[in-house]
Amino acid sequence: MDLSGVYKLPINLSDGGLGTTLEDIFHVDLKNTPLWSGRAIADEPETLVKVHLAFLQAGARTLLTSTYQSAYTTFERAGYSREDAAQLMRNSVKVAKEARKRFCSECKDVQPEDIHIALSLGTFGATLSPMQDFGGIYPPPYGPKAYSPTEENTNSFGDNEEGRERSIEALAQFHAERLLVFASDQETWDSIDCIAFETIPLLREVKAIREAMNVVARSTVGGTMIELKPWWITMVFPNGQCPEKRCLGGASFGVPELMQAALQEDENEAAEFLPVPSGIGINCTGLKFLPHLLSDFEEALSKIPAGESAEPWLILHPNGGDGYDPVSETWREPRADVAWAESVAQVINGTRKEKWGGIIVGGCCKSGPEEIRALQLAIGV
Repeated sequence: MDLSGVYKLPINLSDGGLGTTLEDIFHVDLKNTPLWSGRAIADEPETLVKVHLAFLQAGARTLLTSTYQSAYTTFERAGYSREDAAQLMRNSVKVAKEARKRFCSECKDVQPEDIHIALSLGTFGATLSPMQDFGGIYPPPYGPKAYSPTEENTNSFGDNEEGRERSIEALAQFHAERLLVFASDQETWDSIDCIAFETIPLLREVKAIREAMNVVARSTVGGTMIELKPWWITMVFPNGQCPEKRCLGGASFGVPELMQAALQEDENEAAEFLPVPSGIGINCTGLKFLPHLLSDFEEALSKIPAGESAEPWLILHPNGGDGYDPVSETWREPRADVAWAESVAQVINGTRKEKWGGIIVGGCCKSGPEEIRALQLAIGV
């Protein structure tokens, strides 16, 4: 389950913001749909292939699938049956494979094994309306209360340990159900190189994802145990801080606590050691926050007991723009430019590379193929 078995180079380039590229460059209307980029799987599969191709032509060698918001609930709200939803989710992997096939037929010096497909799975909050991938305000049992436009919102259970545990259990079931859509189809699962849990705003959801991976590891398909893929968790830090509060109106959880939740080899109630991600990082976060966050990540990593998570990979996917409003579904600041790529390269150059097994870097919202092309030149991969 180590990313070193997938990636040959110490620094690897992934793609950028799939949804915003569909909107900004390919003029696909993704507003007012619970599926966001997943809408293209059903309505614009050929356009989706072209988006993947554009990122490959820009130098990216990891494609994230268009499944960030995909779940049975989001497809149901879009009018699809569970059977259709499962097939469409799997089709997203086929679309990425098709893009890889076409690119390799055009670019003879790149082999299919040089291009990796990462299954993109967003936070539970990405399936809500309005989206709560930045706020982590979830309805029960996933959180303490649903988002309200008029009342005070909270994502903290405070001293309610029972509520917190129910939340972790519910979130684990949500993520496991989604994972099994892909893992239960052998052809689809074999096509996936790694799994990307993206934009996770809550410490307890980090724990829930590890529980979900444990469920998958104990599941069978056709009588055979499912083999886990290398996987990573990237967390979101709006305004440079974790969104989850310790108590109503209190301080946020810190990076050390998040790193412990992700990387320490804790047992669950069944006395099983939970799977540990092979990568950890930051995505969907403004570039200006990366230097101090990365410093915090590296300091926290140095305090994780040796052997519990030896040299995890660092995953960095900063936003090309900043100031997204999930209610109006608009960005308050412009998309990225070449200066963005140079700034990301400076962040990479400032990492303590000996701390990490390797680095995967790309972009998130508002970073398109041109920004990824500039990033390739800036980091020299």
